[in-house]
Amino acid sequence: MIHQANPLITSGSSFNLNNNAAYIQWRKKKPAYSKPALGDLLVRIKDPYQLSDDEIKAIVERCEYFNMAIYQLSNTNNQDRSLVHVLGKRLALSNLDANLRADNDSVSSLEVRTQAGNQYIPYTNKALSWHTDGYYNQLDKQVFGIIMHCVRPADAGGCNQLFNPEELYIMLRDENANYIEALMHPEAMTIPDNVEAGKVIREAQTGPVFIVKPDGRLHMRFSARKRNIIWRDTAVTHKAVEMINTLLADETNVLKVALQAGQGIVCNNVLHNRSGFTDSDTQKRLMYRARYYDAVG
Repeated sequence: MIHQANPLITSGSSFNLNNNAAYIQWRKKKPAYSKPALGDLLVRIKDPYQLSDDEIKAIVERCEYFNMAIYQLSNTNNQDRSLVHVLGKRLALSNLDANLRADNDSVSSLEVRTQAGNQYIPYTNKALSWHTDGYYNQLDKQVFGIIMHCVRPADAGGCNQLFNPEELYIMLRDENANYIEALMHPEAMTIPDNVEAGKVIREAQTGPVFIVKPDGRLHMRFSARKRNIIWRDTAVTHKAVEMINTLLADETNVLKVALQAGQGIVCNNVLHNRSGFTDSDTQKRLMYRARYYDAVG
């Protein structure tokens, strides 16, 4: 009998480690051990301000199956940030996460900028390691949905890699269910206080890596950062994290995406990273990122 503390993991849940039959049934419906091709995820949008029912259905279906979709606007002349808000509302995304460095409308303009105080990597041209967004948030303020819209790509670099957390869960559980038990422990991962100018602006956050949401679906909070992450000091936890990092380092498991102007990612907060990039005088990277407490749908 494996102990699980999460009260949302019912006896019939696919994520109950003592109910292998329910897990196998759920697993059969998932594209395990195979990454989608870009064509599997792509949805063409004629007008983001007048999203059709078919376009909504196509995005939602891809997020149901792969936890992500990639859209391509037919017309890139109008890429005002308002299109992100409109897209979100049509996809049942409304509760925005007003994170640090976000703009007044709670949507972040990701571009190279001068920052006062702590330097946050998304607003530089440096590479971002593997993570899910808002992994440092309180457990009742988790980011479940994301829209990332490309206004302008960098002159060179700035590519993303994506990995569906459900696929990662399957790989870990099939290898050793004890890895999942360790990663679902309420003290599995701790992010220390965020301190700026001697003041704590966010208290330390401790919680599991894998969470079962109230709707019964899986959510993941994770960062591959070597610093400012404290893992529960058990052998099985360290082995589980080591396996995660090994799987993420294997390019046969991950999907690489170089967003172009007018393209965007809609996802249920999948694992992702970003390569470093170089801007030029005439080509400066700009992405609009909206993070939501809602999932797509």
